[in-house]
Amino acid sequence: MAQWSLNQYFSTLHDALHEYDGEHAAELLSFKHPHVANTRLQLERPENSVQRVFESPYDELVAAHLRCCWAVGKHDFMEAYHCQSIVMQAFTKIFQSQKDENWSLPILFVISIDLRVFAVNADIEAVKKGKSKLGERLEKAAELLMNCFRVCASDNRASIEDTKKWGMLNIVNQLFKIYFKINKLHLCKPLIRAIDSLPIKDKFSLSQLVTFRYYVGRKAMFDSDFKSAEEYLTFAFERCHRAIKKNKRLILIYLIPVKMLLGQMPKSGLLQKYDLMAFSDVAKGVGSGNLLLLNEALQKNEAFFIKCGIYLILEKLKVITYRNLFKKVYLILKTHQLAIESFTAALRLMQVEDIDNDETACILANLIYENKIKGYISHQHQKLVVSKQNPFPQLSSVI
Repeated sequence: MAQWSLNQYFSTLHDALHEYDGEHAAELLSFKHPHVANTRLQLERPENSVQRVFESPYDELVAAHLRCCWAVGKHDFMEAYHCQSIVMQAFTKIFQSQKDENWSLPILFVISIDLRVFAVNADIEAVKKGKSKLGERLEKAAELLMNCFRVCASDNRASIEDTKKWGMLNIVNQLFKIYFKINKLHLCKPLIRAIDSLPIKDKFSLSQLVTFRYYVGRKAMFDSDFKSAEEYLTFAFERCHRAIKKNKRLILIYLIPVKMLLGQMPKSGLLQKYDLMAFSDVAKGVGSGNLLLLNEALQKNEAFFIKCGIYLILEKLKVITYRNLFKKVYLILKTHQLAIESFTAALRLMQVEDIDNDETACILANLIYENKIKGYISHQHQKLVVSKQNPFPQLSSVI
């Protein structure tokens, strides 16, 4: 394959397309296949050669692919992205013209991935050269993918076996990766609705479902819908192949904060297994109500948490840490009428600067509002009066 002549490549690809062999054709158009490293196929101007073998619009697709091989060989990712965009546009024309058949879906899947990867690299290259802002090509790639998504979504006449709707989830997952990268999460909502309304929504491949639930879980986390986030991310973690430790670790980076916000602290063994000890002191601080330890852990691992996009989510753990600290005060004093000053003293021990009783009362009022404490504040007596029954409800029952 790496030593094919141009005619051998043309003949093999032509046969695959003519025989409706989508899997084989997809390999021959994928940048994971060894043919792309073959210098005989890296052509700057392949149009004339291609037109002798392939009819329109296949000639446009194949010519753009070969020129893309040439661009990648030169490490020119801006040109590679431009060529792959033409591949995508040509394929969309072909795809749209294919009625009641979906044999070409494997081609769609490989060219979509390559388009996104080239867009990422082209954006980096363009920014270095001062030619555009980061994410510009990814946005355009998303538009091209949306065109194919619409073709899939509108295929209502074909049978279940032949419908193009089987391509929807794969494209949605590519679009999720782009929207998360360019920070346009609001664009995920209509895509989630489209998949959730599909009768075949649970019949996609497990790997595709894992990817989908992972991104929907992350989206729910950023929307502060922590119970839904836990459900989706747990599905992704439990069904992600055990051999792919890197992906399981990636899921845990978001699942762990969600579970902590629901009152479930991670076990040390889990953190060690997946090299996520950055969460260790965070969990200890939250679980024990040690605000000082939590703040130190957040500061120490700030760069990692910011890079993962979870720093602000972890900041929300301070509310639970206040709740656990105040529960300790309640357990020590053993009374249902607690002076606000006693909570202020506890906060000062945790090195909370410039704290006074008024600020402490605000923190307590917020915890009462969020049902993390059952009780009320008597401002006249400067006391927190807590319920005699379960004054600090389990977190999982109140979130």
